[in-house]
Amino acid sequence: MTGEDKSAGAARRPAHRAVRARKILSGAKIMLATLIAASFAILFLMPIVLTITNSFMAASEISANYGSVFATTESGGKVYIAEKVNLKFIPDMVSFSQYITVLVKSPEYLLKFWNSVILVVPIVVFQLIVASLASYGFARYRGRLREIIFFAYIILMLMPYQVTLVPNYLVSDWLNILDTNWAIWLPGIFSPFAVFLLTKFMRRIPTSVLEAAQIDGAGEWQIYRRICLPLCKGAICSAAILVFIDYWNMVEQPLILMSDPDTHPLSVFLSRINAGEIGLAFAVATIYMVPSLLIFLYGEEYLVDGITYQGGIKG
Repeated sequence: MTGEDKSAGAARRPAHRAVRARKILSGAKIMLATLIAASFAILFLMPIVLTITNSFMAASEISANYGSVFATTESGGKVYIAEKVNLKFIPDMVSFSQYITVLVKSPEYLLKFWNSVILVVPIVVFQLIVASLASYGFARYRGRLREIIFFAYIILMLMPYQVTLVPNYLVSDWLNILDTNWAIWLPGIFSPFAVFLLTKFMRRIPTSVLEAAQIDGAGEWQIYRRICLPLCKGAICSAAILVFIDYWNMVEQPLILMSDPDTHPLSVFLSRINAGEIGLAFAVATIYMVPSLLIFLYGEEYLVDGITYQGGIKG
């Protein structure tokens, strides 16, 4: 081996060590990030797992584990918890008594479940129809009036529902629709969230695509139906999932706008848990989670696509 070869080999060694050190550092960063993500995932999933597993416990076991949390004094105040609460993920004996009570013995729970479906599904369907049409108009036509209206939509979207609850109540009273489903449907159908989301998405569609369709003789309805809607499929599915989850968990609207408890959705019952219904609450909560979980798992791909896709034609 000549001197030049030795010097070249000596020069390559530090470079190899630097590359190896970078690989080790990169692997350590990935491992650390994975551990942090896994810790947060376990932390977020614990309440769901706890709810599902505890729904298969007997009422006596649930009362023994969590009775002190929901106990009250004779005056209705909360009892001081002197001992640690025993969180159990595995029941001593699997029992289906809670589900039998919810599904068979007490039909009012299923009635409230279908109340939730009746209230939420029309909101999701018609809000997407209204939002897609309005978003097409906002994306296609520019002007000062359009910008003012769209800015008003953004301001309304930034306001929490509690701020607009009193105006919604007054308008519903004026329209004589209090204590009816329309008091929930109308504000939900014309909610600005989906309009904002779909407008931002439709603006990413290249103008050249729409101009080419116009040159080919397509009208506005054909452009909307055959170009914009197919390209916005991911965004529409994303909006549908988010709107469904939002209104599936609503509590304030039914409580304020609907005085008849028989018309309230199941979410209202879950917000009124008392000491005698802890086991039933676990079972009802598990049933109540099923539609949201199924919709999310089915539309997860569309949700990610709707958030990451930048518009245009995908090959």
